[in-house]
Amino acid sequence: MTKIAIIAGGGKLPLIIGKNLISKNFEVIFFLLEDVVDNKKYKDLDFININLKSVKKIINLLKLNKIEKILLAGSINRPSISDINFDFQTIKLAKDLLFNNNGDNQLLESIKLFFNKNGFEYFDWTKYCSELFVSDEHLTFFKPSKSAKTNLKKALNTFNIYGKLDIGQSIIVQNQIILGLEAAEGTDRLIMRCKELKKQGDKGILVKLSKYNQSKILDIPTIGEQTISLLINNNYEGIFIEKNNCLIIDKEKTIELANKNKIFISTCSKID
Repeated sequence: MTKIAIIAGGGKLPLIIGKNLISKNFEVIFFLLEDVVDNKKYKDLDFININLKSVKKIINLLKLNKIEKILLAGSINRPSISDINFDFQTIKLAKDLLFNNNGDNQLLESIKLFFNKNGFEYFDWTKYCSELFVSDEHLTFFKPSKSAKTNLKKALNTFNIYGKLDIGQSIIVQNQIILGLEAAEGTDRLIMRCKELKKQGDKGILVKLSKYNQSKILDIPTIGEQTISLLINNNYEGIFIEKNNCLIIDKEKTIELANKNKIFISTCSKID
């Protein structure tokens, strides 16, 4: 079976993907980014600590462990120029790591291409983990109201433009008015920020979709219990997530929390 390295950033996504692949008899080694990943969560798994200060060391470790394919998952921090030890391989990547301001998606594509050029094929884990993605139209007992569906139409039409930019994945709509578009602050802060902008009327919805040009490398649209808790605490009606292109962390617990608090979780599709 193929030997795979998961270059793992923060969050639960690398673990979810890795354990799923291991259950399907893939040999997986986690390469954990220092200062980002809590390696205690990987104590029962094969892992190696790495950092982005020297790409040469990472390449050597991959070769030493006879890695055939790699994938990247989880959140990372873009390093500063003072963090880099400029060996030859790092110099070649530094332009994209440090000086490319075209967005995270393009940055990650550059990292993927760099590893390809060094002999490591990118492993498309989504082909083997399709069950991790959400496909049902409604995941909760509670279904979106008529106003929620109307707000969704507004969100999808807006995302048809916004989603073609490498900016964010989430939109909040209330009373058919766009209250907020996700940028650098992330979905959680977007939810909290938009609470202060809501007017009398419907409760408002969150819509989370993949960007049109998004690569499934690191930034997979993902929700979990934290997302639902914020929707509850800030009095939203629910969330629409993209069908077959969004993951739910701790899926059963997240859906149970939504059901207990009368929050809907439903799926939708982007406008082509």
